[in-house]
Amino acid sequence: MALFVYMVSQPNMIFAAILTGGIIIGQLIELNRFTAQTNRKLTRFLESVKYSDFISGFNADNKLGDSFKDLNVEFNQVLEAFRKARSEKEEHWQYLNAVVQQVRTGILSFDPDGNVQLVNANAKRYLGVQNIKNISEIGEKSPALLSAIQSVEPGRNTLFRSGQDLQLTIQATELRIRGNTVRLLTMQNIQTELQKQEIEAWQNLTKVLRHEIMNSITPISSLTSTLREILDHDMRPVDHHFELKQEGAEDLREGLTTIEQRSKGLIKFIDAYREYTSLPHPKLKTIMISDLIDKINQLLTTELSKAHIQFKTSLESEFLTVQADEEMIEQVLINLVKNSIEALGYQRDGRIEVNARYADNSVVIEVCDNGPGIIREALERIFVPFFTTKKTGSGIGLSLSRQIMQMHNGNLTVKSEPGVRTIFTLKF
Repeated sequence: MALFVYMVSQPNMIFAAILTGGIIIGQLIELNRFTAQTNRKLTRFLESVKYSDFISGFNADNKLGDSFKDLNVEFNQVLEAFRKARSEKEEHWQYLNAVVQQVRTGILSFDPDGNVQLVNANAKRYLGVQNIKNISEIGEKSPALLSAIQSVEPGRNTLFRSGQDLQLTIQATELRIRGNTVRLLTMQNIQTELQKQEIEAWQNLTKVLRHEIMNSITPISSLTSTLREILDHDMRPVDHHFELKQEGAEDLREGLTTIEQRSKGLIKFIDAYREYTSLPHPKLKTIMISDLIDKINQLLTTELSKAHIQFKTSLESEFLTVQADEEMIEQVLINLVKNSIEALGYQRDGRIEVNARYADNSVVIEVCDNGPGIIREALERIFVPFFTTKKTGSGIGLSLSRQIMQMHNGNLTVKSEPGVRTIFTLKF
């Protein structure tokens, strides 16, 4: 272009200027075509990435030089990397989908509009559908199930019953995926497991009842036969009345006393069973944990003093509260503290601690003692009704306490290290 300007300024170089101008125009046209071709290549590459079209390749302009060839090679390698990544992602998705379809738990996920994103075979079976696009379709067959699915809160679970064969526990979780909220539900039919547990519970209860009743009835039956033999051999008719030898009378009195004691023991056992099976429904109200612990301290001060046991309390906050039946929870704490007192006996350094705190979205109360602890074999059965390691215990205190906690939607657990400490934990 500098040469063109120079030629235009010279009168005798007009023809050369025209020729140079034509060359310049041809170069500009070729440069524009080259730029457009390069832009089209870049556009085609980006569109391939955008629409996941990794089949096409770049090699048409390799003849233009090594730089074009190298660029095409890099484009093809990038597309191949994307293709492999998509293939691996698809394989991974197929694998996860196969796993989800095989698990025994029903899985269902949907967006805020109810559009189903994932559902496995077990979930379809529980919902009673073959295909489902929106959870509103569930309402056509079971409005109650749809209501249960929509009402369950994230992090919570609910129980849905439908007939005798289906009893679902539904648990919900919310996820944030690419800016969208997705609700994930897991559903599990616990009916079979409940029936199995129910049968096992009845079998265990029957064993306990048979054991306790036989322990009372067998000596009573045996003694009755013995007393009848005493009457047959030692009682003699004398002048319109009967006389009994002194030795026979003493044996008779002793046998009747034993029968009376065993009868009272059987009545006591039946009363304990009745108490365990006839708990009233809790009357919930807001209870201050600090007031509850202070009341327990006042009620048991005398027993603690007699046993020379140090009693300590610790509250994370004075404002800790629970929704519970005050009398029931008070009875649970009394049972636990009394158990600790009996376990400690007259141990010199006996210590009982009651701690309350807030943890894992729950109010936790711990009753700790430094007594002899509970052996592993007993620890596994300590909450079984009528199981006791004490000579005079009925064996329902701890099982009754756990039942009360379950009625409050809570739980009672125990940890023990023999010779170190035992911790009973109430979780609301």
